[in-house]
Amino acid sequence: MYSKNAWKKYEQDNKLKELMDFNNDYKDFISKSKTERECVSYAISLCQKYGFKDLSQYKSLKKGDKVYTTNKNRNICAFVIGERPIEEGINILGAHIDSPRIDLKQNPLYETTDLALLDTHYYGGIVKYQWVAHPLALHGVIYKKDGTFINLNIGENENDPVLCITDLLPHLAYDKNAKPANKVIEGEDLDVTLGHMPLKGEEKDAVKKNILKILKDNYNLDEEDFISAEIEIVPAGNARDLGLDRSMILGYGHDDRVCAYTSLRAVLDNGESKYTTCAFLVDKEEIGSVGATGAHSKWFENVIAELINLTTDYSDLKLRHALTNSRMLSSDVSAAVDPLYQGVFESKNAAYLGKGICFNKYTGARGKSGCNDADPQYIAKIRAIMDDNDIHYQTAELGKVDVGGGGTIAYILGNYNMEVIDAGIAVLSMHAPNEVVSKVDVYEAYLAYKAFIKNID
Repeated sequence: MYSKNAWKKYEQDNKLKELMDFNNDYKDFISKSKTERECVSYAISLCQKYGFKDLSQYKSLKKGDKVYTTNKNRNICAFVIGERPIEEGINILGAHIDSPRIDLKQNPLYETTDLALLDTHYYGGIVKYQWVAHPLALHGVIYKKDGTFINLNIGENENDPVLCITDLLPHLAYDKNAKPANKVIEGEDLDVTLGHMPLKGEEKDAVKKNILKILKDNYNLDEEDFISAEIEIVPAGNARDLGLDRSMILGYGHDDRVCAYTSLRAVLDNGESKYTTCAFLVDKEEIGSVGATGAHSKWFENVIAELINLTTDYSDLKLRHALTNSRMLSSDVSAAVDPLYQGVFESKNAAYLGKGICFNKYTGARGKSGCNDADPQYIAKIRAIMDDNDIHYQTAELGKVDVGGGGTIAYILGNYNMEVIDAGIAVLSMHAPNEVVSKVDVYEAYLAYKAFIKNID
């Protein structure tokens, strides 16, 4: 159903319970998956629960086989092998699992004014002034020279200490507050306060040395080990129900883990289909989809080649056919109309909370720069699937034409000549430390993804 309030569909208690139960599962995922590695780890556990096996365990594949494979612990693909040959295309749900955050520099630890701090470098399009004076957690992995690694997760347990980035009191902030919003907090001022107690018997850098002792005693971590570390600073605490009616979820990383979870669940719950189905969870979207784990990487293409090799006689032509014939939803979020900032949206072509999954024919910036621009015949097929399955959906653009814009992974997969359109969930406060989604949109997106992979051809 196009552009209608989706809550009316759930007036029956049993349907509402299904919706709420699904969102409780999603809250668990997003609370425990604040980094790409944590997302992949959670996804592996979920796949195994559904009977999926690692691709490396197979010497051949047949209809109904359920497999997953990972890349550098930062990407995961889950497949259910379909009736038709891979060459005829795959029905793909692709989402990214990275979110805007703050990373540590490689030489981060220092002491000044009797405080130990961590030097940082923000990742993606954060609003810098939003990250100060909030409880923060430290998540990551450190690889030592002997090949062993250390997992860090500090600040999530109720008994854990938290970190923070301090801010200047308003009484002394006249000059600071006169700056433009993007300059109120500079990137080099996003350093994280780590400690204040000096190490007994030390004079120089005694606080820093105490922190290093704590890290050594608890994690066998030396200062030089930061060189081979991947540590992220994220908001501390679990996702929470928002609103007295518990209709929304407030949490870190909805962009784009809400689409990642619903896409993965759609593939896991759907079972067998005519065509092979795929959930493709990818990294680095927030910084251009680059590198070995971004959508521009050849990894996904290589995985499809492996599937072909395990189902039939491999040829490069079959691989090209498989990619060209595939059909994809680039599962990414849309900016919801904020009642406090309605002026940046064009109301007839904007996403709203509570109206179901949102389709974006094109994203990009201003004159459609960097967009995918999906084919209308493909959109017509999707409309039919949504209506036939009683799915609530809407269409949108990212704000007024000249206001701004943004991109997704859609155009990258479109480079293979496959059919792709952006389809995701409306979000308030996008890229803030805590974002907002509607529970009904989360569930409708899940139903939409299931309907798509089962019926599109």
